[in-house]
Amino acid sequence: MSELKDAQTSDSASSTQTEYLSFRIGDSEYSVEIMSVREIRGWTRTTSLPHAPHFVRGVINLRGTVLPVVDLALRLGLDASEPEERNVIIVVDVGTRVMGLRVDAVSDILAFSDDQLQPPPDMTSKSRFVRALTILDDRMVRILDLAAVLPSNEEIAA
Repeated sequence: MSELKDAQTSDSASSTQTEYLSFRIGDSEYSVEIMSVREIRGWTRTTSLPHAPHFVRGVINLRGTVLPVVDLALRLGLDASEPEERNVIIVVDVGTRVMGLRVDAVSDILAFSDDQLQPPPDMTSKSRFVRALTILDDRMVRILDLAAVLPSNEEIAA
């Protein structure tokens, strides 16, 4: 991994790099800014909430705090599978919202400069969830806009 960071640093030595946590959902790779990540937890069974949106798996108890868990595959309009023990919950903090994101697996920590990121094509309303795209070793990495992905507290309680 240090070789990867060294290569990226030499490619864009003049620009500031931002670190991202990458993870997998099915065969796709996504990432979020590492500064938004509070912790990574193993999969925990959730308690369902009546009338919650279909992409909210339920809530978990995180050290005395009730934490909503969003199934990121469902939120992004992808095919979702039933949670498995190897799945993880990425606890993220965006502004005043703290939520868990259920993903298949965490992959790596990546670093990109702004000039390595490209805006996504505007093709669907779901495109608003992807802030940028970049290519790393012949694979496409999607960088999510967490503010758009995370539902509001009112949306969860509805």
